[in-house]
Amino acid sequence: MDDGAFIPCGHALLRRGRVSLQGHAYHLTFTTHDRLPVFSDFHAACAAARSFSRARTGFELLAWVLMADHAHCLLQLGANSSLGGAVQILKGSSARAVNCELKLSGPVWAAAYHDRAMRKEDDLRGAARYIVANPLRAGLVQRVGDYPFWDAVWLGVRAGHRG
Repeated sequence: MDDGAFIPCGHALLRRGRVSLQGHAYHLTFTTHDRLPVFSDFHAACAAARSFSRARTGFELLAWVLMADHAHCLLQLGANSSLGGAVQILKGSSARAVNCELKLSGPVWAAAYHDRAMRKEDDLRGAARYIVANPLRAGLVQRVGDYPFWDAVWLGVRAGHRG
């Protein structure tokens, strides 16, 4: 029986209930277009890492890691900013940087993203440690510090791209 009501599925389910709360932190995950391992290319990863490391108005990137076919971020919204707008800025600027570096055009990131609003009782540093430990859990390195494409604001000397 079709009552004409829209039933969200796929990417629409990711948007259901999504809100942008100023001052709140979000754990974000976004994948590359067609899950291609774009960031297996060192130069592409360097370009995206430089883009992620830039200061921005409206939100702060507290922690991030680039994996071969996806990225994880811990982002805190500022005043007058939206989650969708912040993601658009991150994905857009990094895609332009990657395409410029590789002399390509076209999508780098998939259109959708997954977000989890951090509750006040959530430990932001613990979430950041979880994010930057992704390469360790994936078996890519023996120590987090050996992986070049991550950063967290709590470090005295920021990590990020070291090449």
